[in-house]
Amino acid sequence: MGMTDTVPAGAHPEISFYEEKGRYGGIFSWIFSTNHKRIGILYFVTMMTFFAVAAVLGVLIRLELIAPGKTIMEAQTYNAIYTLHGVLMIFLFVIPGLPAVFGNFFLPIQIGAKDVSFPAINLLSWWLFLAGGILAVVSLFTKGGPIDTGWTFYAPYSIRTETNVSLAVFGVFLIGLSSILTGLNFLTTIHRLRAPGMTWFRMPLFVWSLYATGWIQVLATPIIGITLLLIIFERFLGIGFFDPTKGGDPLLLQHMFWIYSHPAVYIMILPGMGAISEIIPVFSRRTIFGYKAIAMSSLGIAILGYFVWGHHMFTSGMSVTARVVFSFLTFFVAIPTAIKVFNWISTLYKGSIDLASPMLYALSFIFLFSIGGLTGLVLGALAADVHLQDTYFVVGHFHYVMFGGTGFAFFGALHHWFPKMFGKMFDERAAKLAWGTLFVGFMVLYFPMFALGWHGMPRRYYDYLPQFQSDHVISTVGSWILILGLALMAINLLAALWKGKKAEANPWGGTTLEWQIPSPPPPENFEEIPRVDRGPYEFARETV
Repeated sequence: MGMTDTVPAGAHPEISFYEEKGRYGGIFSWIFSTNHKRIGILYFVTMMTFFAVAAVLGVLIRLELIAPGKTIMEAQTYNAIYTLHGVLMIFLFVIPGLPAVFGNFFLPIQIGAKDVSFPAINLLSWWLFLAGGILAVVSLFTKGGPIDTGWTFYAPYSIRTETNVSLAVFGVFLIGLSSILTGLNFLTTIHRLRAPGMTWFRMPLFVWSLYATGWIQVLATPIIGITLLLIIFERFLGIGFFDPTKGGDPLLLQHMFWIYSHPAVYIMILPGMGAISEIIPVFSRRTIFGYKAIAMSSLGIAILGYFVWGHHMFTSGMSVTARVVFSFLTFFVAIPTAIKVFNWISTLYKGSIDLASPMLYALSFIFLFSIGGLTGLVLGALAADVHLQDTYFVVGHFHYVMFGGTGFAFFGALHHWFPKMFGKMFDERAAKLAWGTLFVGFMVLYFPMFALGWHGMPRRYYDYLPQFQSDHVISTVGSWILILGLALMAINLLAALWKGKKAEANPWGGTTLEWQIPSPPPPENFEEIPRVDRGPYEFARETV
């Protein structure tokens, strides 16, 4: 059955991890718990809170841009809101989202372990994440006013502005430290705690994606940590790394930022791709096509991601040779991504496709991420990038990759694993309505940005020329539809928690180990560690 001949026995199947008795009671039984599933739920609640705040800030940005000139806020307030929107969305939702929530919850279960290698460090990671997020939000209300540099913290403005940059930057530093500890924990867990018989090529593809992501977290994140500390030192000590008046180089900050932040794009997207690789086989009732190619392409993306940071800086004045090399590598990194897309589509071919809500999010991911990827190749072409750099074309591309990619993958994973995580079934019709509303809102909101950028509308501007208004109005209306879709999704899932029917152990007919234990899982996952004797996506022959 699935990956084993017999269903692994759940530990204490009569109780779930929600009912586990620990040293503490009430909320303290959660915030001091080292159970990986509880930590995954803590991350989920925390991230959804920050995501809701960031989404509201995004709507405020669109309301301001519905017409030229001042609409609902001053220019300084606009700068602060779009900066905090970016910080919250990138550092508190998109980068940590899938690894921290679904990685924490399902990684040990999918490899047949009872927990991660370092449970206490896992809890510390969440505390650091929470502290960093709180500091970023608190910086809004401190002396000097909210940070207004944009989420990239570019010098020399970030070291000269009177706003409270240091507090927000230190908050992001703590979030980065949390990410490093999570990556170390996952890498060690995958190497050391796989169940007997689970060879590397019997691991679920979501685990492979977390493995590739873990190496990026460990190797790339320290660079942004050093960069953020240098910004703080610049502001307090005036040491002159980035200040041109003291012999520093502002471009050095850009290089250091993107040496981390482009690999970080793959921290964002690789776990999402892993989740899609879990959803598509289940809802097409077919063994994944090209398992080894998908697994190796995750490592290929992780490796190549370190060599393309310069494509963010084509107009910064770097040498022609460097620009040509970075442009070539940008096109080259598309190959392992295309391998995944083609293998997903091949898996769907002649499959018994069930268009349930997780599958709809997965198919939307492929469509939206492909648009994001293709427009990224437009920006990777030197001649086109000179025209499109720092325009709304970049904003459109970025959101198609980050929200259309990582965001839709997150929502797909949430609907896919919701019954297992919470032990309740949601209303499928309401879920499809929310998906449709969200998809339409996304397209109406972000697709006009490609036209805006192509016609020369700069990004991050508080005001604009009248000829851009029609596209801005369409985009703003799209934000209202998108928020409605998010609200419908939230209402449906919250209603499921309150009065949804009890979920079976395997409501979707999945074959990986998490579907072989009760919903929600027992405190220690397995009474006996299972023995794995086959691959993760081997469905019964009559269903293939």
